Amino acid sequence: MYVSNLGFGVTDEELRSMFSKYGEVTSAKVITDRETGRSRGFAFVEMADNAAENAMRELNGTQADGRTISVSQARPKSDGGGGSFKRDRGNRW
Repeated sequence: MYVSNLGFGVTDEELRSMFSKYGEVTSAKVITDRETGRSRGFAFVEMADNAAENAMRELNGTQADGRTISVSQARPKSDGGGGSFKRDRGNRW
């Protein structure tokens, strides 16, 4: 699952605790900035399918660390390139 709009103070352990009320959590990871180590405000949580559906339904729109979180099914990362510089092949530099 993809959890967005997390407060920057939410830890992996707090996230795991929040979701474990709905079933066994196999993984709970708050994504952090590589350079600063600070939370980026989103996370990924893995649970068994039936528990995940229940957790999504129950936790979506609830408060965590003073913010209203959004919980949805995670989608595979796209191959969009995400902001890297690409040279126009028709130009000679």
